Amino acid sequence: MCGRFMFEPKENPEIERIYQLALDDGFDPKTGEIFPTDETALIVAGDTQVRVVTMKWGFPGFKSGQSIINARSETAYQKPMFAQSIRQRRCVYPTTGFFEWNKGRQKFRFNYGSTADTLFIAGCYNLFDGSPQSVLFTTKPNESMIQIHDRMPLILSKKQINAWIYDDDFAQQFISSTMPQLTSTAVNKD
Repeated sequence: MCGRFMFEPKENPEIERIYQLALDDGFDPKTGEIFPTDETALIVAGDTQVRVVTMKWGFPGFKSGQSIINARSETAYQKPMFAQSIRQRRCVYPTTGFFEWNKGRQKFRFNYGSTADTLFIAGCYNLFDGSPQSVLFTTKPNESMIQIHDRMPLILSKKQINAWIYDDDFAQQFISSTMPQLTSTAVNKD
């Protein structure tokens, strides 16, 4: 599971460029700590190359007011809620790290190191009442995550973004990939 992530243009030149691309196209993504249902920056397919847009994080849930923010990558192709989206509308969440909580409710920030490095998370989106909404994919945790939580985001390298968005075969194979090792930093309790 991934319940929150960071999008910090002032801390990371690559995220600043992504943020500026969104602004240039008339979008205004939230910055800082991103919560479920926030309007966040996403990388999606364009006509000839990827582009940056914003959309709400979370599909409508089964109950009124509920949001589904994560989908298990291992079953996404079989689940009616996600199957068409993962086949036709894949996206990427540009982040500067994500948060997870252990069973004791201690909050941890994850990234490649202790700085606000760019971390890309695989996702998909769909239209609900004409409005695009997105979910990010999770997978089984690796050694760097398992002591904190039993799921982790499906993380892409920068060079895998185009393949994830445009190449169906790559996407189907990638969902079972081994995730990179990450560093965790304890954060003050919420």
